[in-house]
Parts: sequence; C-alpha cells; structure tokens
Amino acid sequence: MANPVMSLILLFLSIVSIFLSSVSMADNAIFNVVQMGAKPNGKTDSTMSFLNAWKAACGSTKPATIIVPLGRYLVKQAHFRGKCNNKAITFRIDGTLLAPSNYNVIGNAGNYWLLFEGVDGVSIRGGNLDGRGAALWACKASSNNRPSGATNLAFVNSNNVAITGLTSLNSQMFHIVINGCNKVKVQAVKVLASGNSPNTDGIHVQLSSEVSILKTKIHTGDDCISIGPGTTNLWIQEIACGPGHGISIGSLGKDFKEAGVQNVTVKSVIFKNTQNGVRIKSLGRPSTGFVKNIIFQHTTMINVQNPIVIDQNYCPDNINCPGQVSGVKISDVTYGDIHGSSATEVAVKFDCSKGNPCKGIKLENVHLTYKNQLPAQASCDNVALTTSGLVQPDNCL
Repeated sequence: MANPVMSLILLFLSIVSIFLSSVSMADNAIFNVVQMGAKPNGKTDSTMSFLNAWKAACGSTKPATIIVPLGRYLVKQAHFRGKCNNKAITFRIDGTLLAPSNYNVIGNAGNYWLLFEGVDGVSIRGGNLDGRGAALWACKASSNNRPSGATNLAFVNSNNVAITGLTSLNSQMFHIVINGCNKVKVQAVKVLASGNSPNTDGIHVQLSSEVSILKTKIHTGDDCISIGPGTTNLWIQEIACGPGHGISIGSLGKDFKEAGVQNVTVKSVIFKNTQNGVRIKSLGRPSTGFVKNIIFQHTTMINVQNPIVIDQNYCPDNINCPGQVSGVKISDVTYGDIHGSSATEVAVKFDCSKGNPCKGIKLENVHLTYKNQLPAQASCDNVALTTSGLVQPDNCL
C-alpha cells in the first residue's frame, strides 16, 4: 500500500513543477517556425520562416525561444544577425535542417550555411544539421572547377554562446566555426562525415577566448578540432576523435603579422584510427606568431599514424612550399600521460624551426608503442626537451 505522506509530497512537487514551468514559459517569448510558415517535409523552402522567427526573437525585449518541431526543413543560406533587444535566445531544435541538395546554392555563398553574427546569449539545443556535402566532396576529388563549399554552422563576433546536443552531418566544408567570439561552450555535440571528406574540420576556433569543447564525438575527414591564430584560454576535454586528422594547432604562419595561440588545454581524448594525434603545425615562412602554455594530457592513441607532432615545415601535399625558416615561436608545451599505439614506427616527431627552436617541451609519463607491440621511435630536430617519469620512445633524450 502506498505511503500517503509520500503521495502527497509527489503531488506537491508535481504541482510546483507545473507552476514553475508555466511561469518560465510566461517569461519567454515563443516562436514556432511551423506556425510561421515552415514546412517539415524536407522539400519546401523554409528559409524565410526561420529568418522571420529570428527577427521576432531578436526584437523581443524578453528572453525568447525559437522552436523547430520534429520534421525535415529545407533551409538555404541563413544569416542571423545581432544586435538583439535581449541576450537570451534559444534555438530548440527537435527536427533536422537540410541544406539544398544542389551544392552550388550555398557552396559559393560566403562559405557559411547557417551564420550567427554579432549575437550575445544565443543557445542552440539539440537537432541535426545536414549539409548534404557528399556530392561536393566527390566533385572536389575529380575536378578543380568547383565551389569551396559552406560551413554548416558559424558564430562570428559573438559572446556567451552555448551549443548543446547538436549533431552536424556531412558538411560541405568545416562543420562548426567559432571566430572572434568570447565565452563559448560546446557540449555533447556529434560531428559525422566520411573519413575521406576533404576540408571537413569538425570544430574550428580562431581569434576567440574562453571557449570550452566537452564530451563531443567527431568522425570526419580533416582535423577533429583545429585551433587557429588568436585563440586563448581554450579547454578541450572528453573528446572521441576518429577517423580524422587529430587535434591541431595551426596551420600557423600564413600571414607575417599573426596573433598567437596560448593557454590551451587538451585532456581525456581518445584518438582512434586517425592521421595524427596532438599536432602543432606552421608553415616555413617568417611570422610574428607564437604558441605557448599548451597542455596535452590523459590521452589514448589507438592505431594513430602520428601520435605526437610538431611540424614547423608544414606544406600540404608538398605543393608551393615556402621553404623558409618558420618564425612561429613554440614554447612551454607539456605532453602528460599519453599512451597507446602508433601505426607508424615514428610515434613522436618534433621538426622545429632552425631559426626559432622549440623551447620548454616536456614529456611526462609518455608510453607509445609501434603497432601495439614493438618499440616506437622518436625524431627530434631543433627542440629543447625535458622529461619526467617513464618516457618511451626515448631515443631523442
């Protein structure tokens, strides 16, 4: 027989929950894209319905929620601009947004499919973004006469952004870009694309500060996470990466006057069947750029071709290589508790600049094998190393 006191408590809590929910909804402006004309059939162009919902939410003086119900919505290039009258707008996506099947529609349209610019306090929760990029990937493989492609989702010059529970599929180019932003949290996101898809970086961060990327799975054809110039105070934790090209700082040194990268922590990452693990790369040319105060920690490598890499002579496909001395200064980089298997014999490669040798490079409890059974090797040029604990391979020490 049920306890009457407990039953009363549960009833009371239920009433309170309903009351708080109604109060919360009353305090928010709600805009449903279907009620504003969007069609969840995957065929009808719903772009204007999304833009009108944004215009209404942005114009609201109180917090606003844009609801995208279950269904498939065809959306062309959409630019969600600030500044808004409130700093709390949530996109609650229960359905899937589809890019046009013809990649030319958005492939040349400013390199973005869904762009948020100059916004503060925007949250994206749930949903799927399908960039339908496979046709463009095939075109890139067979022809040089093709558009560069569009990034699925980008935030530019924005603050206090949250992206939670989103799945980004088959982007034509980068999946998620954070550019010129402050205080961004990306959590429980999935990025899915073919391991052969070109230029489909999972998450790219540049010219941004106070960014965190947490509990995220990335399966793509380029860097799982790429870190560009001007990135400071970046925290990356609990990432599953693979296939892909690993987590990379760079490419740096593309411009002579270039902002540096500093205070980056990467920890608790599993790399599986990736081209690289943790990598820093710069072009061989003069630059004012730098990389400092970097921590790679608690990382597992499973059949990774290049688990630990600093490459200051980076030149994709060995085409138009600058052939100069890299001016990017790399210092204070710590590799701690990194273990697992390399798919190639050289598991650690430090190819640093002759003019600007790598300084303050620390290896702490690093144990990497070749094919999970044989001793691995290291290759070190122009680098000052210190070690603590067990370090294998140790032939550079």
